[in-house]
Amino acid sequence: MIKNKQSAHPTVKLILKDGHIFEGKLFGAKRSVAGEVVFNTGMVGYPETLTDPSYKGQILVFTYPLIGNYGVPQLEETDDIFQNWESEKIQVQALIVSEYSEKYSHWNSIFSFDNWLKKFDVPGIYGIDTRELTKILREHGTMLGKIVVGNDKVEYYNPDVDNLISKVTPQKVEEYKNGKKRILLIDCGCKFNIIRKLLDKNVSVLRVPYDYDIEKENFDGVVLSNGPGNPVVYKQLIESVKKIIKKQVPTLGICMGHQILSLAAGGKTYKLKYGHRSQNQPVKTVDSNKCYITSQNHSFAVETKSLPRGWQPWFENLNDYSNEGMRHERLPFLSVQFHPEATPGPIDTDFIFDEFINKV
Repeated sequence: MIKNKQSAHPTVKLILKDGHIFEGKLFGAKRSVAGEVVFNTGMVGYPETLTDPSYKGQILVFTYPLIGNYGVPQLEETDDIFQNWESEKIQVQALIVSEYSEKYSHWNSIFSFDNWLKKFDVPGIYGIDTRELTKILREHGTMLGKIVVGNDKVEYYNPDVDNLISKVTPQKVEEYKNGKKRILLIDCGCKFNIIRKLLDKNVSVLRVPYDYDIEKENFDGVVLSNGPGNPVVYKQLIESVKKIIKKQVPTLGICMGHQILSLAAGGKTYKLKYGHRSQNQPVKTVDSNKCYITSQNHSFAVETKSLPRGWQPWFENLNDYSNEGMRHERLPFLSVQFHPEATPGPIDTDFIFDEFINKV
């Protein structure tokens, strides 16, 4: 009789701050961690999802019941741009799944899911009722939690008070030359596909850390990338963006970048009950009935009523009617809460990059 290797995995606990305890089996790295427990309803794209820097500080629950069956592709560098992943490593604190596949099959895969997590020292837990866990998170809202191995002592960790961008922003300036127009990419935890999409538009990209002194550079446009955490924490970045607004440089904000741009303009943000993390979020343009299916990953949202004069809502979410984008009525500023570059997810809103380049 052949025994399933998973049966040899030690029992671990997921403990939510409200007292709920789930027992499961450990895979990946053997260590205890704490973070904010969130869920993603996507059915595919786990290599891209887990390498998204916006998940820094979070313990991610996949609601899809089987994860890992097509393995993990190698991180490849082609023409100075990384392929297959959205950053150089797994970004989540830990992972929770109903079942993970030890065996995988795909022509491009070189890692099993278990070995991939071990490579980046990320623990995973499987064998728990992720449907029940997700129901708790939907009813209560996102909450803190910890995965505890054995008798480890682990304190709860709240990422909303931490400067998470400093942990995912690049440590040096990089330039990707591909055209006469020069785009300053302020990297708050940028997904690689944003860079790929910009280069597809035949522009050069200067990628800089979030706290970089932009005054010493010349550029034709600015992209504020996605990133993790609570936007109000990043006061220095907000002040830098205020200078960009004052100079009226064409600017595109994506996800966290959308929130930072709104705060710099004088708006406000708030935390959603359990956030938007999926590849099927429906959004609608506010001035028409045109709808798009979008990929999203964010905990915070912009308060539409707080937008100052001249700044207009552009998109709204059709599930909860939260703000999904804004633009200025006459100046070259626009931003979206969703991911027009997708990965994973639909590419319905790729035209956002064209709108931005036209303003540049």
